[in-house]
Amino acid sequence: MSSLDETEEFPTDYEIAQSVEKDHIADVVEPLGLGAGDLELYGEHKAKVKLDAIERVKEEEDANANLVLVTGMTPTPLGEGKTVTTVGLGQAFNQIGEDALIAIREPSLGPVFGVKGGAAGGGYSQVLPMEDINLHFTGDLHALTAAHNLISTMLDNHIHQHNDMEIAVNWVNWPRAIDMNDRVLRETVIGLGGDVTGVPREDGFILTAASELMAVLCLADSLEDLKERVGRMIVAYDRDGKPVTVDDIDATGAVTILLRDALKPNVVQTIEGTPAFVHGGPFANIAHGTNSLMADDVAAHLSDYLITEAGFGSDLGAEKFMNIVCRLGDIEPDAVTIVASVRALKYHGQNMWPADLDALEEEDVEAVRGGFENLDKHVRNLQQFGVPVVVAINRFPSDTDAEIEAVVEHCEEDLGVRVAESNVFSDGGEGGVDLAEEVSAAAEADSTFEFLYPDEAPIKEKIETVATEIYGADRVEYYGDAERDIERLTKLGFDDVPICMSKTFHSLSDDPELKGAPEGWTLEVKEVYPSAGAGFLVVLTGDVLTLPGLPETPAAAEMDIDPDGTISGLF
Repeated sequence: MSSLDETEEFPTDYEIAQSVEKDHIADVVEPLGLGAGDLELYGEHKAKVKLDAIERVKEEEDANANLVLVTGMTPTPLGEGKTVTTVGLGQAFNQIGEDALIAIREPSLGPVFGVKGGAAGGGYSQVLPMEDINLHFTGDLHALTAAHNLISTMLDNHIHQHNDMEIAVNWVNWPRAIDMNDRVLRETVIGLGGDVTGVPREDGFILTAASELMAVLCLADSLEDLKERVGRMIVAYDRDGKPVTVDDIDATGAVTILLRDALKPNVVQTIEGTPAFVHGGPFANIAHGTNSLMADDVAAHLSDYLITEAGFGSDLGAEKFMNIVCRLGDIEPDAVTIVASVRALKYHGQNMWPADLDALEEEDVEAVRGGFENLDKHVRNLQQFGVPVVVAINRFPSDTDAEIEAVVEHCEEDLGVRVAESNVFSDGGEGGVDLAEEVSAAAEADSTFEFLYPDEAPIKEKIETVATEIYGADRVEYYGDAERDIERLTKLGFDDVPICMSKTFHSLSDDPELKGAPEGWTLEVKEVYPSAGAGFLVVLTGDVLTLPGLPETPAAAEMDIDPDGTISGLF
């Protein structure tokens, strides 16, 4: 059982991070066969791996690592600890004598200062230096923001100067980007000064993590591939409905220059000294929700186990990892770990909206059982891909033995899947040994991975397959211009690529108020558009915001820094 008692005064994540004596990053990666000359140092504890070093590693070593994907059930607004579990699992593998590497996404400043906080793990399962990773890190998000907005300004300049491409100003679909939650920028009007400041048109901002450039960066396998993907991104359409690309407005070279260093994977360390790649950050409710393929690729050549993570619940991140990332990256997972928590099960078992978050702290075994339908649906979804599934119960201080035992019994007897309690937050790698042993056994078992749909399936068939088989919808309805979008994209030849569903992460359905495993509902599709550089189609459902706003009390309001540089409130 966990060594973290509910009544104990547990140190903050920042206090734990500051108490750890970190090794020089060159010493951390030296056992992997990477030398100091293979790194571009950003101080003593973070670095980028040079592209020529990556090519050397790929030539010298086979990619033999067992790939373990960490995903989750539908989370509460508080989060259920996927990153904590991912980091802790990597540490736990090393505790049992297996060489393991971790690959996770970089945080966006919007959620850091908003409601979600950072994405460096927590407790004794963190990647370090956590304050750097959660803030400016190595500048990747800033480079992406600048590159995205360079495309915007080149596009508007083209329209202002001559518009040789005959771009329709009401058909520009490349917004601007900002790495901050700022709702007032969602819809804007630009060019109000007429000839002096440019052609007036409607515009808006999206979060940098929602930019197609982020997806492109995370799916590129080389600088050359990055440049090709950037060049084919569609930024607008002309008056005849033909796509206008980044290449067409002569922005490809300059944009790729801005992303040259951002393409290189970042390497840091966990609290226990396990090397960790932290690179890229596409959102799973908008884009494909996993770290960069380049980080995964180099890690798979350097270790026996690669532990990586997919954002939000398995209906979003894991589905996209299987159908998009594995397809485009030519990889497949050997095992999937689904993170569940007692409080998330109670959240779905309450059957009320809004949920009573305070009640989640009280023992309620029946509410736990009431939430099993959500966990069960996620497990069944993952099993459709032919990969072994292990349930990780991320234990919180308020969880009781009776609640934990109810989940274990259900997983073993009713679901027939491997399950382990995880105490990595409080105990680090030691607290995940049981989980690591279960995941190791699952990864070594026979499996037959398969996609949910073939490339050549029509666009509607792909949408309806995900809607019915993953979300549990009865059917799909198309609103607005969605039907015409699909017809146009089929004519343009975009019907043979995977789909990326943009959906709320609060529910398996497209309605955030529906908990558990909703039945008898209809998925509403509002728009379908191409991410031509990334190589998939984005399908917009429900009311998904590409630029969140701040809550009533933002996390930023509780942050401070002392004269000696000590930070408080960052988590």
